[in-house]
Amino acid sequence: MEDRYNSPLSERYASKEMQYIFSPDMKFKTWRRLWIALAETQQELGLAITDEQIEELKKYADDINYDVAKKRERVVRHDVMAHVYAYGEQCPKAKGIIHLGATSCYVGDNTDIITMHTALDLVKQKLVNVIATLAKFADEYKALPTLGFTHFQPAQPTTVGKRANTLATRISYGLRRFRVCTRKFEVAWL
Repeated sequence: MEDRYNSPLSERYASKEMQYIFSPDMKFKTWRRLWIALAETQQELGLAITDEQIEELKKYADDINYDVAKKRERVVRHDVMAHVYAYGEQCPKAKGIIHLGATSCYVGDNTDIITMHTALDLVKQKLVNVIATLAKFADEYKALPTLGFTHFQPAQPTTVGKRANTLATRISYGLRRFRVCTRKFEVAWL
């Protein structure tokens, strides 16, 4: 199965969406998107790359031929070159322009950044959902009395809604800090 990241921890604790973000499928589809972007940019700069070649690359961007790539990797012992070869098998007209002038870091490092950005976007959305759920809960239970605690000791009376609101507020502060940190991972072409 190539559509999710597999490990004992991810299977136990990660959402299906997060498993997909770190999956081989996402990784290799991103490589292909990067190779298409590279070819389009090189064409704009005047390299002899045709629209037909780019269209061929786009046609197979999401159709990863894993069997060919795995077989080739056993021979060349290089994941990027194995996938360049596999993509070239699907795109014979574009075979010579795939990964043209690039290093393995081009797909590896950029894919890592895109993966982190996508994962952080998912975490951000989940935090927003938690805050919204807590806000609804706080409103529903704003009048229900409960005992507040300090240092795990009973303290003064409060409400369940107030405690939920306090938690939502703390999470929203964290979300603000999170947004500041994630600006460093801005990816323009996503």
